[in-house]
Amino acid sequence: MDIVVAVDSNWGIGLNGTQTVVIPEDRKYFRELTKNSTVILGRRTLLDFPNAKPLPKRRNIILTTDKSFFVEGGEVAHSVEEAVHLCKNDEKVFVIGGASIYEQFLPLCKYAYITKLYASSEADRWFHNLDNDPNWKLVSPEERKLSGEIEYAFVKYENLSL
Repeated sequence: MDIVVAVDSNWGIGLNGTQTVVIPEDRKYFRELTKNSTVILGRRTLLDFPNAKPLPKRRNIILTTDKSFFVEGGEVAHSVEEAVHLCKNDEKVFVIGGASIYEQFLPLCKYAYITKLYASSEADRWFHNLDNDPNWKLVSPEERKLSGEIEYAFVKYENLSL
């Protein structure tokens, strides 16, 4: 199980229920990385998707405490344990947000695929700063690129505690 997330220079990931900084290169990277895999996400993250529909070409597991929640094209789990059980036989599983889902699943994930966006933006949700965590190690170089005026890099961290 791995994590996919885009963070700004302060590890901010969201403001008012949507991503703080969006670049087309990150969207493409996300699509290619997660296609034909299982994704685990929270209900509020699902609501940020176009038409609030599950992502195509992926198995979508939506984590929510709302027992009456249903979404066509997705499966619902009501706990971390239930979500893990649902995807225990799946080859590729990615946790894709939001903030509370990342926090709950981070200790269970082997790798974190992070798009670092070297831009500062207002945020009300943050991802755990892996640069300051001795259990996580950067295992790919930060090759900075440019999208318009925004510098970014696709990086990969490994959870050394697993």
